[in-house]
Formats: sequence, structure tokens, C-alpha cells
Amino acid sequence: MTSRSFNAIRAALFRALAMVIAPLALALTGVPASAQPAGNAAAAEYLLGPGDVVRISTYQDLDLTLETRLTEAGVVNYPLLGNVRIGGLSVTASEKLIADGLRSGSFVRQPQVSIVVQQVRGNQASVLGQVNRPGRFPIETADMRLSDMLGLAGGATAGGADTVVVTAKRGGKRFRGEVDMPSLFGADDKDNDRSIQNGDGVWVDRQPLVYLYGEVQRPGPMRLERSMTMMQMLATGGGLTVRGTEKGVRVHRKAANGKVQVITPTLDDKLQDSDVVYVRESLF
Repeated sequence: MTSRSFNAIRAALFRALAMVIAPLALALTGVPASAQPAGNAAAAEYLLGPGDVVRISTYQDLDLTLETRLTEAGVVNYPLLGNVRIGGLSVTASEKLIADGLRSGSFVRQPQVSIVVQQVRGNQASVLGQVNRPGRFPIETADMRLSDMLGLAGGATAGGADTVVVTAKRGGKRFRGEVDMPSLFGADDKDNDRSIQNGDGVWVDRQPLVYLYGEVQRPGPMRLERSMTMMQMLATGGGLTVRGTEKGVRVHRKAANGKVQVITPTLDDKLQDSDVVYVRESLF
């Protein structure tokens, strides 16, 4: 092997070794998030809020390490700087604010400030109703979506509806919107998967029911599927008994004025929430 070939092989080995060691060295030295590659930018976009617990440290200066909770005004009391308002800022912006203060005050020549969010308390949303784990959940990123919140709540229960209600406040105005849950995972999921912000509420109602009794094989309450027809309803109930008749089917439906109407449906008619279906006995 010539010396030129040997040197080329050695150079290639050094380059490969550097690619392995560099990321490890970066992690061990504790370089702040603002100095790391842009791949971590998404995580740094979380906006700090009142009640959040953060750990603030300055590289190679243990006296400037502080673990504290943001006040209701979004303020922390940091060594040498006193009260610093970081509520409403991203992690990256907060790191820069503190670093600039240390530099301008001539406390640290080249400060490298790192902030780690220990607990998220300032930005939360509620998920209630027919979900497996109802409660309040932290909004850990600026791009938190409705599907993310439903996942934190364990998803809808078997008795949950296909429609999710979102209540929010944008621009000082309250609004209420309904989202079709299956559409969250369709081709246009980005349009339907709403952004969730601090103070938003998500409600999953119970699945609509219809009630079947009379001359059917399996009477009782049943889940009302989307666009369910009378024929599908009777089939779900196991069909008619030998004494039942399709001509004897009646639907008891509550009108907008609260009065109950009795309807003689066709097999292709669609049912509505809380309909009561009665199948009469054949006279012959």
C-alpha cells in the first residue's frame, strides 16, 4: 500500500470518527438549545406561561443555576438580574433575554444560557366528556392540535360521539366549533385538526342513541350510526319476530316544541337521535 493510499484511508477514518463524536460532545458539554442545530427549533417554540417550572443555567457557572416557578405575571427572580419577565416568550427568546442582561451588565462576558421546562402549568386545555382520561392537559408546543389533545385524554370511549366540540377564545371573542372526528385523519386533516391554545376546551358528547322495542329479536337502546336507516336499525335489532310486521313500525320523535310526534316511516327513512321505534304485532 502506498503512503498516499494510507493517508487517504486515515483521513476517511478521522472524518467518520468526528461525525460520531461531535453530537456526543455537544450533548455532554451542555451547550444551550439556542446553539444547537435547527432541528430543535420546534421544541423551543413553546411559550412560557404563569406557573411553569423552569430550570435556568449558565454554562460553566453553577452560581447562576436556578430552578423556579414563573409568577402570575410571568416573572422569575434571576441572580444578578433580579426580576425578569419571560412569560409569553419562547424558550429561545427567554434564553437570549437573560444572556443579553448578563452581558450588558458585565456579569458574564459570553454567557450561554439554557432553559429547560420542568413542568408545564401555564398553558393548559381541558378535555371532558366521553373520553378515557378527562382532565386538564399541558400544551407543550406552539403547534398543539386537537388530535394531540384527544390522544393525551386516551381517545373517545365506546359511547363517545363522532363529533367533537371545541370552545376557544381568539382575538378577545369566544367561539364554538364542531369537528367531525373521522375527518381528523382524512386527506384534509390539516384543515380540520384545529390548533389548541391555552384555555381552550374540548368536549366529546355521548353517542346518539335510538330505542327499539316491540316485536323485534333484540329490543333496547342502540347506537345511532351515521345516516342510519330504518332498515339498518331493524337489522341491528335482529329483525322482526314471527309476530312482527313492517306495516306496524312507528317512530316516536320529539319535535322542536317538545311534543312527541308519531311517524309511520319507510324502510329507507333516516333515524334521529333519541327516536323511539316501536314494532307492532301483526293482526293476522
